[in-house]
Formats: sequence, C-alpha cells, structure tokens
Amino acid sequence: MLNNIESYYEKYFPMVFRRCLQLLKNESIALDVTQDTFLKLFQNRDSLNDEAISSLIYRVATNLSLNKIRTIKRHPETQDDELVYSIAIFDSQENQTGAKLLLDKLFKKSNEQTKLIATLHYLDGFTLEEVAEMVNLSLSGVRKKLDYLRKELKEIYDLDEVFYER
Repeated sequence: MLNNIESYYEKYFPMVFRRCLQLLKNESIALDVTQDTFLKLFQNRDSLNDEAISSLIYRVATNLSLNKIRTIKRHPETQDDELVYSIAIFDSQENQTGAKLLLDKLFKKSNEQTKLIATLHYLDGFTLEEVAEMVNLSLSGVRKKLDYLRKELKEIYDLDEVFYER
C-alpha cells in the first residue's frame, strides 16, 4: 500500500497544493497542510480504497485547510510580528547596530527563557507548539511571553523610532 501512497503523492500533489493555497492564501502554510494531507492518507492506508481516491484526497485537503484557518483565527501567532521580523532582517551595518541596541533594551527586562522562546520562534522558525515543547511550557505560557515582548517592543519602538527604518 505504501507504493499507492507514493503514486497518489506524485499524481495528486499539485491538485492538493492548489486547493490548500486557494483556501489558506499562504504558500508556506499551504505546503504544510498539503504534507499533512498525505500524512493523513498514510496513517489510514489500510482502510483506503482506490475508488474515488481523488475526491477523498480533495476532501481531506479541504478539511485540513479549514481546520488550519480556524486554528489561526483562534490563536493568531502574528499580531505584531511584522515589527519583530523586520528587526531580525536588518541588512545594513547601521541598521544592525540600531537593531542590536533595540534588542539589548528589550531583553534587559526579559529572563533567559523569554529570550530563548523569541529566538526559537522568530529566528529559528519553530512553531509555537514546538517552542512550548522545547522549553517545557504550555502553549498559552509561550504566547504570553511573546505577547509581553511585543508589548515591550512597541513601547521601546515608540520612544526610539530612530532604530527602526523600513
């Protein structure tokens, strides 16, 4: 049956990805949900029937995409993340120096765990769930620490706009 899953993947990947992208409007998230769709098929491979498999795959992709949309709406991870991400990608030496000063101010008030959470999530790209598992905190605990950092960053940013240039 594994060969069937591989052939389904090769044959239906473009269809599934287009469907996920159409619903999610984000290429990265759509790719994750596409992979989850085929993982779901693999997990249920013993009960699959080749009859109308494309409809089943399409329905699974749709349901997983809709579930992801609901999850994102319930637990938005990127309320004020644009400011944080823009600090992480400063390119010129002058901007990097400003970003370092800004981050030094921000992290002066934070404990080591909060610094680790911010680094894992914003720089290393781990999801909130993965970060929570890594630092042995609940998901809501991780969210609270990142919300605190965002609030602090906004306060510092309002005072020190010179460090933030687009």
